[in-house]
Amino acid sequence: MRSAEFPGQRDESEPAPSDPRRETEAQRDDRNFGELVQELRVVSLGVQVLFGFLLSLPFTVRFDKLGNGQRDLYITSLVLSVVATALLLGPVAYHRLVFRRGLKEHVVRFTNSMAILGLAAVGGAISTAVLLVTSYVAGALPAALITALLVCMLAALWFAVPLARRRERP
Repeated sequence: MRSAEFPGQRDESEPAPSDPRRETEAQRDDRNFGELVQELRVVSLGVQVLFGFLLSLPFTVRFDKLGNGQRDLYITSLVLSVVATALLLGPVAYHRLVFRRGLKEHVVRFTNSMAILGLAAVGGAISTAVLLVTSYVAGALPAALITALLVCMLAALWFAVPLARRRERP
């Protein structure tokens, strides 16, 4: 369907072509944004807990006992958790700044990218935090093995399986 006011554009009050939900593009954008915000609420809580833990760590008595490599892991995990926080809270800030500008589809697409990058940063922050803690508690070899298994699990569950499923369905 074409809008008479703007030739070449679809009338957003009409359902999108081949839409099994029979929702308009505006309704789809609203639904997609709502789903994205719900997902971000879940993951941002975990990032905030990790970030809080990392912020408190240098003020513990045992922090001084960390080796140089462990301090590097700490800094890496801290920075990755800050990056994850910025990327996962970014969609809210972005939406607020472009609110009521008719950019919902753009907001959904851009914030989806931020969320995916945020998940990657969360995975990195979790992995380096686990490597830091396990290296301190169990030594280098167990830490490397545990962290490698964790990275494989996160990569598979968060990225490989969904991307493989995405390719299966048109």
